[in-house]
Amino acid sequence: MQSQQPAPLLPSVLGKLHRASADDASDGLVQVDAADAAVLKEDGLKRFARSNYIDTATKGPFWTVTVYNFGDASGAVSAYDYLRKPGMHAEKLGDEALASSDELLLHSGVNVVVGRLQPNSEVAIAMIRELIDHLPKSIGSTGIPPMLPTLLPEKGIDASSVRYSLGPLGYQTMGGTLPVNLLGFDKSAEVVSARNASGGLLMLLLYPTPQIAGEHQRTLQTALNNAGVVKMRREGTLLLLALGDWPTGEAERTINSIHLHEEVTWNKPMPLDFHSEVKKTFTLLESIAIFCALSAVAMLVLGLFFGYGRALVRVMQGKPASSEPEFLRIDLRGPLGKRLGDSDDSGR
Repeated sequence: MQSQQPAPLLPSVLGKLHRASADDASDGLVQVDAADAAVLKEDGLKRFARSNYIDTATKGPFWTVTVYNFGDASGAVSAYDYLRKPGMHAEKLGDEALASSDELLLHSGVNVVVGRLQPNSEVAIAMIRELIDHLPKSIGSTGIPPMLPTLLPEKGIDASSVRYSLGPLGYQTMGGTLPVNLLGFDKSAEVVSARNASGGLLMLLLYPTPQIAGEHQRTLQTALNNAGVVKMRREGTLLLLALGDWPTGEAERTINSIHLHEEVTWNKPMPLDFHSEVKKTFTLLESIAIFCALSAVAMLVLGLFFGYGRALVRVMQGKPASSEPEFLRIDLRGPLGKRLGDSDDSGR
């Protein structure tokens, strides 16, 4: 069986720019920068490509573009937070983008793009927009963004301090303050942290089950006792911590305002596989009902046929239709019956 190779992450032409060399792009992971490789692979890096682009008409400066492709959107968000740098400002590109004077960082679906270019130039913006359309698209649930960062409050939090991590290396590299052995990354924990204006730290930890969350809550309470934990609360699989310097009452208000999103609806369209299973079940029950109805009709017809047919045969033979004395009673008038009658008389 032959498998089709995936399309290259970087095309040979982007807008007015052409790849400077046909050999400078790779879809493997060998050329990933050594300083970033461990964290990016922890986030689920699947493919990597880097190329230099140049305007062949003007022979202008090189533009270096790097694409990281991850297994799901959660890994891409974590890598995006890892690669972001202080002082970058927001740009309206892709799902989320930041730019500085000479660098553009972009997150789109399961992909993260780093461009060493002039982000405010029209050529660069057109090139990046074309690249977004060329990037691999997510399939199914892999494209669903992580829920945990969306739980952070919109007010009172420094947006530039938000860091989302899926593993101990990323958490430590992005400035994590708690010991990683207490957080439960070995049990698929997710962690997002952010700071308020006064420097207080808000941490949200999401676990697969409430039992695992409760276990780590007790572990953290024991380990962080008298260690600057202002507030801690658990809600199902979510564990919330406020550490450091918080204004009076603000930590408790912030912690108590965060809740897991629970949606109950009766009119939300079900996915196609759900409709398929319902249709199969209905078809099975319908077939069972039809079979039972046909069986009942068949038994009724057979009963009438054999009952009235036998009566008709008896009538044609000159016998009564519904009686046959030798079958309906026991004749005790023979010799045996007389002997039984004699013994009854003698016993009286």
